[in-house]
Amino acid sequence: MSDKMHKNTRTLDIYVRLCEGKAINKTEEAGKFGVDARSIQRDIDDIRAFLSEQKVKDSSDAREVVYDHTKKGFVMKGARVSLMTNSEILAVSKILLESRAFSRKEIDVILDKLLAGCVPLKNMKLVSDLIANERYHYVELHHQSYVQDKLWALGSDIKERNLLEIEYIKATHSNELVRRIVEPAALIFSEYYFYLNAYIVEKNEEGAYVHKYDYPAIFRIDRIVSYRETGEKYRISYASRFEEGEFRKRIQFMYAGQLMRIQLRFTGENPEALLDRLPTAKILSQTKEGYIIEAEVYGKGIMMWLLSQGSRVEVLKPKSLREEMKQTLTEMLGKYSHE
Repeated sequence: MSDKMHKNTRTLDIYVRLCEGKAINKTEEAGKFGVDARSIQRDIDDIRAFLSEQKVKDSSDAREVVYDHTKKGFVMKGARVSLMTNSEILAVSKILLESRAFSRKEIDVILDKLLAGCVPLKNMKLVSDLIANERYHYVELHHQSYVQDKLWALGSDIKERNLLEIEYIKATHSNELVRRIVEPAALIFSEYYFYLNAYIVEKNEEGAYVHKYDYPAIFRIDRIVSYRETGEKYRISYASRFEEGEFRKRIQFMYAGQLMRIQLRFTGENPEALLDRLPTAKILSQTKEGYIIEAEVYGKGIMMWLLSQGSRVEVLKPKSLREEMKQTLTEMLGKYSHE
């Protein structure tokens, strides 16, 4: 090996170990590579120059090599802002485990990749130990379906505006299989599952595809048996484009339906949890009888959440939702009125 190649290999070896959080002692490195300490110092100076150039290209790269007297060697300080910190890796790992969004095989692969990003490497064991119990007792969902490939394929179809034909198993006792032609609009995760938001379309008398409803349908991705591109594209104006962020603020438990404005009376001590649950909610007034809160929501999924709040929440408007709540509560009470 030429002297230049030897130097390049040595410098890269030192750089990699610095990135891993290891300390570089000049005397030890000189003995390891059979060179004098000045050669190691030049390697470190080259790495410092490289990091300075990187910082000029990318201001978020805050890495630098400094001498640490306690470790008696040179160490890498700072990090690229684009890289996750150890605390972020721990937090995301906890969220992934709690979400139960992936199969056992998928979650293991994802967590291993996250843990591999810990710097220094000794923190990998710390983070791994902190999630070990939850990881061991992880319970995958009953469908045990791999969804990652579907997510990528459907995401590409959304981006390319491809009209799709899907086969979907409805959540009924008979597990009815239905076919739909849809305009895929967005991918959303909620309450353990990934969903495809899509407008169901059908042909009109002129043979053109039109929306069957003026709001999107919601398909659980693990229940989509098959999907294929029809070979046709759909067009959408900028003004009428689907915004999943705004939709997500107004949907509860992924129950589709018409957009409606509701008004509630909240009699609990603090409405913070309600405001967090309903991002569009705002407090109209506060009296000794409670808070009057207004929000926009899609569909009837909101009823499931309202029922979970017991007597702390009363539906005031619209009248139709108030009557439906009364009917549901009467039916629930009827189940407990006889022994």
